[in-house]
Amino acid sequence: MEKNRLKILVLAGGLSEERDVSLASAKAITESLIRLGHETHVIDSASGKSLLNHEGCYLYEKNNESSSKIALKQAGSIALTQSLHAVEYRDIDLVFLALHGGTGEDGTIQALLELAKKKYTGSGVLASAVAMNKAFAKNLLRYENIPTPGWLLLKTPPDDRFEACISKIISKFKFPLIVKPNNSGSTVGLTLVKQESGLPEALAKAFGVSREVLIEEYIKGREITAAVMDGMSLPLVEIIPTNELYDYQCKYTKGKSQYICPAVIPDEITSEIQSLAARACEVIGCNCLARADFILDETNHPYFLEVNTLPGMTELSLAPMAAKEAGISFDQLVERICRAALRK
Repeated sequence: MEKNRLKILVLAGGLSEERDVSLASAKAITESLIRLGHETHVIDSASGKSLLNHEGCYLYEKNNESSSKIALKQAGSIALTQSLHAVEYRDIDLVFLALHGGTGEDGTIQALLELAKKKYTGSGVLASAVAMNKAFAKNLLRYENIPTPGWLLLKTPPDDRFEACISKIISKFKFPLIVKPNNSGSTVGLTLVKQESGLPEALAKAFGVSREVLIEEYIKGREITAAVMDGMSLPLVEIIPTNELYDYQCKYTKGKSQYICPAVIPDEITSEIQSLAARACEVIGCNCLARADFILDETNHPYFLEVNTLPGMTELSLAPMAAKEAGISFDQLVERICRAALRK
């Protein structure tokens, strides 16, 4: 094998609410790795099955049988473990994680890979678990004097009436406020609640995704995201959604959001957000590529929202967009992620 050529296994899919996003990221990553000359294999982390056809091309059909969550659950939890120990994957140099949400991003798969003694991209077990738990991450970063909106963490109530939850919320917050799952991504289950009557539906929606729900102070302002690569902050991206919030629809529906890179904000505010993003990633322990999301209020005061340890990796995703502005092509970014992972 050539000196710089790697044997790489891409993990895609999974069973989280972000499965389709993962499959799209995996497609772009796989095609990039092939262009870069690496020997590339791809498997679905839920089924352990290959996502390449006989010609070595990526298979991506949202509604085909292999994407059925029912069928995938029947494959059992040992499917990925069996695949990782298959003869064809035993000598891989690196696992490239193209997973989003769920066990792919919360440290579970990372722990499995460490037990299997496989090098992998992205953050380690602890950082992944901390970042996925929004309330824990916010508490940790507040201790480090990184500003974040006020919040309340709620556990699963005994029934769907939510009286006790609602009493806690109205005693602590003013409306409007944010209700969202504590350990989900892509704004799945998120609601902007403008009055008390909207709380039961919002809580039911969020608890339908997670056993823990985060109530967060709503701060009106500009959505800013800061990608951090190996400790270096990339140019900022401002997100301008057509909806009131940058929700799932705005994230993944063409034309529902406008992206400005670099964000048009004062230089000193840009530097402050980049510094906060790098610091947040350092405190949490992120590796390779991560992305920190902020709200910039009407007085240009930034508030940390959350860290994404495995940001989207399509050619139109926010982290690759920031990298491109910094003069780093998509293929160069993929190669840098690989080399950073090998150094861990």
